[in-house]
Amino acid sequence: MSKRKILSLSLIILFFMISIVSAYYFGSKKEKFKSNNIDTEYTPLSSQERQLANDQITGSRNNLITETVKKVSPAVVGINVTETQIYRDPWASDPFWRQFFGDRSYTQQVKSLGSGTIISSDGYILTNDHVAGSADKIVITLTNGKHYNAKLIGSDPVTDICLLKIDGNNLPIISMGNSDDVMIGEWVIALGNPFGLFEINDQPTVTVGVISAKGMNLDPVNNRYYLGMLQTDASINSGNSGGPLVNSVGELIGMNTLIFTGGGAGSIGLGFAIPINKIKKIIDDIKKLGSIDRNFWIGLSAQTVDEGIAKYYKLTSTSGVIVTNVERNSPADKAGLEVGDIISEIEGFKITNYQSLVGVFQEFRSGQSINLKILRDNDLLNKKMTLVKKYD
Repeated sequence: MSKRKILSLSLIILFFMISIVSAYYFGSKKEKFKSNNIDTEYTPLSSQERQLANDQITGSRNNLITETVKKVSPAVVGINVTETQIYRDPWASDPFWRQFFGDRSYTQQVKSLGSGTIISSDGYILTNDHVAGSADKIVITLTNGKHYNAKLIGSDPVTDICLLKIDGNNLPIISMGNSDDVMIGEWVIALGNPFGLFEINDQPTVTVGVISAKGMNLDPVNNRYYLGMLQTDASINSGNSGGPLVNSVGELIGMNTLIFTGGGAGSIGLGFAIPINKIKKIIDDIKKLGSIDRNFWIGLSAQTVDEGIAKYYKLTSTSGVIVTNVERNSPADKAGLEVGDIISEIEGFKITNYQSLVGVFQEFRSGQSINLKILRDNDLLNKKMTLVKKYD
């Protein structure tokens, strides 16, 4: 009987010791896993307030998105544009027939619609150059139903940015944000005048999505260069051009500009907006100078790296451009560039081909110094070039 008691007591003590060891082991593993686990909770760079605000998006019917839309909608405008376009008789396009029929051409008044954003209480309005840059008459419609004739302050076709002005005081505005702070996956709202719907009830149309990519360099369209674009799946359609793209707390982070249709006629979830930080620099120059000073001299010629060039120079890819000529005493010469150099990057912009090289140089101004990354004899070098103003 005593042996049974001793055996039972031993088993109880053994079970108790195993329980203690197991609890300690699994508890330490849990703490280790917890400490090494990646924090996937949305933590904004700006403030804790934005974190709390974004948490409310799905928290209730009257949430952050609906409140933001109420706040920013009054500063969204519809734009009616009348433009004079010149058309030439098809017979006059051929020199042979022109000698019989003459150089016949005629003008036509063409009307179009777009969107815009009031960015100052005294009436400055932001939109695209392709919306209003060539307009003869511009009429702005506010959400209160009022109409204003707008003045064209200046426009930059290269970046597709246009600045208008109406006479007004204490107008509603959208505050500018920081597009460098934008995160992939964060909520955004696109507002505007797609298909002229603004004209029906004096209210912008609202679509919601996320930032799906940023820093997108697109192919030029009609000599307009779109670099560093924000990509969103918030629907952007015809007429949305020039309208605001705002973050979840109502800060202007971009201007809706382009859509990718994939051969169709409408949005398929790939829309692009010009980042607001880029816009700020352009409109500052337009206000001060009336235009953008890109009248600088580089002094180099280049061509896209093809498979033959890549093979000859033993390159791993065809990305970049190769310098084919450097003018003596030019900015390129003084920067130390040589024939055969492969330019891969300028001021953080990736150079993939000659087209991208031309587009990137549109980002700069006369007198500005820029950094270039080049490949020479398999060595990656950094060069600094000053863009000298022509005729100086």
